[in-house]
Amino acid sequence: MPPKVKFQKEEIIRAALNAARVKGIDAVTAREVAKELGVSTRPIFTYYDTMEQLKADVFEMAKEQYREYIERGLAGPVPFLGVGQQYIRFAKEEPELYKLLFLTRPDGVSGGAMEALAFSQELVRDSIMRIYNMDARSAECYFRDLWLMAFSFATLIVTDDCPYTDEEMSAVFTEVSLAVCKAYKEIPGLAEGKFDRDAIFSELVKK
Repeated sequence: MPPKVKFQKEEIIRAALNAARVKGIDAVTAREVAKELGVSTRPIFTYYDTMEQLKADVFEMAKEQYREYIERGLAGPVPFLGVGQQYIRFAKEEPELYKLLFLTRPDGVSGGAMEALAFSQELVRDSIMRIYNMDARSAECYFRDLWLMAFSFATLIVTDDCPYTDEEMSAVFTEVSLAVCKAYKEIPGLAEGKFDRDAIFSELVKK
């Protein structure tokens, strides 16, 4: 009679996620995961033929962790602002998972930074349209611009190269948010790329 499998697949994935959370995705080896579980490597290969398969499942579980952060942001009084705040918080609290999802995803998995942008954009579009009285296209562009800035800050954070305090980052967000909102409100055709760039810059530099 074959030996009974002690661990369920989800337990193995969670142990691998814990290893990735502390040491990065390269730490997801059979030996390291077995150490997390306190067993030999045999249970791992009951469910997986290769470690790349396990890493793909770790990636999916990490995405769920990220989704929880975003859902908390959406529950705030200003959903799109909450999403940005939670995005930065995820980078601070889970730097290795952030790197996994947005900077170093395993081969053969879907996702990455641009998928995260599209996912978040879809969730907050309506609130931006309502709060800022924007059409759908302007709301999408407005969020895109701010999200790209959030991505820059988050990348600085997880690479341990961010010189800015929370207050300083918040101030930059406010400045850019105001400038971008004003631009989309006051420059006809900006969201569609149908505007006279040279003429607008010429007028701006005169002020």
